[in-house]
Amino acid sequence: MALVEINFDGIIGPSHNYAGLSLGNLASSNNAGAASYPKAAALQGIEKMRANIGLGLAQGFFMPLDRPNQNWLSGLATNMQSAEPHIRAAAFSASAMWAANAATVSPGPDTADGKCHLSAANLLTMAHRSHEWTGTLAQLQLAFANEQHFAVHGPVPAPFGDEGAANFMRLCASHDAAGVEIFVYGKTGGPFPARQHIEASKAIARAHRLDPAKTLFVQQSEIAIAAGAFHNDVVAVANERVLFTHEHAFEYPEQTYADVKRLMPAAEIIIVPADRVSLADAIQSYLFNAQLVTLPDGGMALILPSEAQENARVWGWLTEMVDGNGPIRKLVPVDVRQSMANGGGPACLRLRVVADPATVDPRFIADAAKLDAIAEIVAAHWPESITPDQLGDADLLVKVRSARLALLEATDLITLA
Repeated sequence: MALVEINFDGIIGPSHNYAGLSLGNLASSNNAGAASYPKAAALQGIEKMRANIGLGLAQGFFMPLDRPNQNWLSGLATNMQSAEPHIRAAAFSASAMWAANAATVSPGPDTADGKCHLSAANLLTMAHRSHEWTGTLAQLQLAFANEQHFAVHGPVPAPFGDEGAANFMRLCASHDAAGVEIFVYGKTGGPFPARQHIEASKAIARAHRLDPAKTLFVQQSEIAIAAGAFHNDVVAVANERVLFTHEHAFEYPEQTYADVKRLMPAAEIIIVPADRVSLADAIQSYLFNAQLVTLPDGGMALILPSEAQENARVWGWLTEMVDGNGPIRKLVPVDVRQSMANGGGPACLRLRVVADPATVDPRFIADAAKLDAIAEIVAAHWPESITPDQLGDADLLVKVRSARLALLEATDLITLA
């Protein structure tokens, strides 16, 4: 069985809009009330997947969730016509497109039973995300239904918040080798909430049957959260033996680095100094919200938003790094501006799963022909634009629903309707 890293991207849904619902997410807050462009957003995401396949990477996808979420509204004894604006916006949110928040994934080499374990995230800190898990869990159970190779878990119960892989990293000699799993939790972040609770991280480690001797629980820096790094993946990313991190990512950096080297002496820790790239620059450019991937030739590439290329300080440091003799040899800017304007870069849009692609439901595995078909559906059915004051418009609701159904039919996933 050949284990490889598969990146499952969330297809950006037809209800993509800028309602500014995410406290602590500066891009989301700064763009609140602006017009969004769902069709352009989804096509940008598809192009990113197409480019990854072109790099020789394994690529999968997840469907948009049903929006507005009528079941959630019913639980609140309301509906889209009578709900208060903030509740209406939360029910309409397309934030499940950020698949990094879908689940935490522990590959088979790390688990006691040799299965790949996936735990759906509860995302309970934010109202608009707290109702995602039911739709997410349904997709995980379908995509990873092969019980010989996968174990899919429901979310950690309240009150312990879990934000999925956005606060999780894995270091290993190679994707198919046993690794060190790193859970990053928060305590406080000044004016913004710390979204990942240590008790949720511990519960997932137990459910995934991880070796405690190869598992770390690391506190995210309070100043990073306060600066707008609402998830760890805004300030740090790992791939195989490499940890690529901002100087201010962790509350106790020296202890964190020492623990990493103790458990994995071959680890390479690349620290971006704050005097070269400030936290503000890192967050504005989403330098770390990049896909750090291993290419077929063995070298590593950083797939990062084009905003990083446009920031002179960030791009200057990255260029120097690549010109050196380090493990990251290639920079690949991609245009995901519609996602970035809502606070999600290339890494937010994907969930990393180490598995044999042959064990995954093939309907969720991407190839060029599937992406062409998906792009055709998006071009024909996704709204051109949405403003927050349109969210209660009956015609828009019908258009959003029919667009998703057209995609589910085209991908033979109508069972998710």
